[in-house]
Amino acid sequence: MTVHVTPPDTAPHFDDGRATRHDIIDLRSARLARHLVLFTPMPTDLERLLDETRVALPGVADVSVVRRVMTANPDTVFAIARRERYDALSPRGEGLTAILPLNEAGMAALLSGTFDASDPDIRFIARQHERPAGIYLWVIHARGRLAAAVALMLQRISTPLCGEVDLYARAATAEGADYLSGMGFTKGAAWNGQRAPGLYMFRRSKPAERLPPYDSHRPGGTGPSVAVARSMEDLSRVIALRAAVYMAEQACPYEEEFDGNDLSATHLIGYIGDEPAGCLRIRFFADFAKIERLAVRAEHRNTRMAFALVRAGIELARVKGYRRLYGHAQKRLVGFWSRFGFRVFEGAQELVFSDFDYVEMLMEAEPHPQAIGIGVDPYVIIRPEGRWHRAGALDRSRTRAVTRPSIDQKAAAR
Repeated sequence: MTVHVTPPDTAPHFDDGRATRHDIIDLRSARLARHLVLFTPMPTDLERLLDETRVALPGVADVSVVRRVMTANPDTVFAIARRERYDALSPRGEGLTAILPLNEAGMAALLSGTFDASDPDIRFIARQHERPAGIYLWVIHARGRLAAAVALMLQRISTPLCGEVDLYARAATAEGADYLSGMGFTKGAAWNGQRAPGLYMFRRSKPAERLPPYDSHRPGGTGPSVAVARSMEDLSRVIALRAAVYMAEQACPYEEEFDGNDLSATHLIGYIGDEPAGCLRIRFFADFAKIERLAVRAEHRNTRMAFALVRAGIELARVKGYRRLYGHAQKRLVGFWSRFGFRVFEGAQELVFSDFDYVEMLMEAEPHPQAIGIGVDPYVIIRPEGRWHRAGALDRSRTRAVTRPSIDQKAAAR
């Protein structure tokens, strides 16, 4: 498919009534939104809308292709109707807009020119709970005042999951190019070092990389920052930190501090610059995660290291789908843990171990918008712990052909 954007019969109606250049986000005005409705079309209505769109935009994807994309991610295709004509019991679209949220492999194909928009490979489509690497404007067929529905579509993709993801589009006509330019798109797109001179782009991302709090450490940076322990060297850092704090300062016996749970837990290491300054341990149970073993070296307790570690631990547990976070707080530190939403719950038990008094505390967290669960891209699930936001080695292997080398070799030897 080579045509993706159709211009309206008249210029979009902006607040000042002129077809001047506007930032695309400015289109999302409450005034325009009041007059239009965006909704997921019914199957029969979808087929009719695609047939009508195909008259103006030859090459629009077949209805079977569109349904397959919607199965992979329902937040892709929207019908448009004027509010005064919209019947919720029998909705009928007057226009159509569709997007393709692309993962990293999809963006690589788009920028290289190998992406087939008339029949998108489902492996390139980001799922509902996956942050897209880029959002492709698949089709906009909205004439006259319906063109303002772009504002409503942008509201749909301005969530925390998609709010800073860049937009990409193609235009097959001069009018379509003018329409994109008027919305703030620029010709010549870039992504991850790749460039596509004929592709239009609207940049929403911030120049600096936004890192999750549990993967914020980069060598040479300034602290505080946090990383997941992934190697034996990292585990050695954790052991040294806890030995310095709990064994040396609090006289905790070795066998009580290193209790046999360290190899069945996730550890976070906090850094000030490149110097290990603190650590935190998280253990995961059926319906709750336990935050424990927070330790910060004495010389770094005047920093925000402890806060960075706790916030990173909470965020990591929430991304893994946990909403109940549990811990044993030293009674003198109940106020500190309360800052993060932990509370001493009804029936909480007091306990004593390693010569300190503790009390049970619980935090009930909101669902994370990017929580990992069955139904997300399976490549996300097999990425390294705490690096679900970055493509890993197995993501890159998806571009290789299936060869089953060991099986084929055995078969050939027979």
